[in-house]
Amino acid sequence: MVKARGDNQTMDLLQWKPPQVCIDRGAEAAGKGTLDNKIARIISAALRASKRDRSDVAYDMTEFLGRRVSMEMLEKWASQAATGHRIPLDAFIALIDVTGSHQLVGFVADQFDLAVIPQQYADVIELHLIEEHEREVADRKAALQAKWRRCR
Repeated sequence: MVKARGDNQTMDLLQWKPPQVCIDRGAEAAGKGTLDNKIARIISAALRASKRDRSDVAYDMTEFLGRRVSMEMLEKWASQAATGHRIPLDAFIALIDVTGSHQLVGFVADQFDLAVIPQQYADVIELHLIEEHEREVADRKAALQAKWRRCR
């Protein structure tokens, strides 16, 4: 007897997961504590998650910035104990670019109760806001028309 094979051409709808709309803010990596400690932890987590050698990350950051970034600098920026060494903003941007750790951007936005979304979703969000505004205007217009009819 021949065993029937499964259909590998049809997508299983139960396996589908929606695309990630909001950039993960890295809150798990940041944890609790002072802002300095949170930043050090998210940098450390980003370096671990990149699975790249830190010397390669430092080299690529040097290329990105046009100034030297050493592996020792990376180590200090990722260390909660190195309180006198915090990452400059341009180096933070280079780290995001080199490691692809976009959750670092999400971490910054989260400090202000904001979210980071990929640019491709910006128009959809604006469209939704316009549609909401159109409904509000239509509701207000209908209320004024009803009021005006009652007053005649």
